Amino acid sequence: MDVSGPDRSRPDMDRWVALLRGVNVNGITIRSAELAELFRGLGFDDVRTVLASGNVVFAADVPAGRLKMSIEQGLRDRFGYDAWIVLVRHDALAAVVDGVPFARDDDRHDYVVFGSEDAALDALVADLELDDAVEQVARGNGVVYWSCPKGSSTDTVFAKRAAAARFKRTTTTRNTNTLRKLL
Repeated sequence: MDVSGPDRSRPDMDRWVALLRGVNVNGITIRSAELAELFRGLGFDDVRTVLASGNVVFAADVPAGRLKMSIEQGLRDRFGYDAWIVLVRHDALAAVVDGVPFARDDDRHDYVVFGSEDAALDALVADLELDDAVEQVARGNGVVYWSCPKGSSTDTVFAKRAAAARFKRTTTTRNTNTLRKLL
């Protein structure tokens, strides 16, 4: 579901994508309209939510570090959960999607793991022993690319590593089809 507001953004505002981690799973339910309302209430413009998995495109003229803290605190205050997000500049997202290093295959899903810390992304790929016939992983600029057979996104070697508690606060994963909708 897309929730769009009027385009009030000024040309000097940066466009961002906030990728929320753990939304609409494990009992944390946030409706798209409420999420958009929160972002508007935080003073952001041109707010648009995409799908019900915690994706918000918006405009702001706030430095990235302060922006991240403000959104996370707003989510905690409004929805009462331990909120963590990854921020991506909207103009950088197209390069991320274009950078997927795997050939498209109708029997596979391609994902991008975003990280707020390079060390976490490095740890995700360190010393991985993968069966390349099952899944492929490649480190990109500020991301990790991952491809696996459809229906196996929770039970592969990499899926289990990415789900580890130590990555909860620093990473979030999106299907490339979702990312294209954010562009």
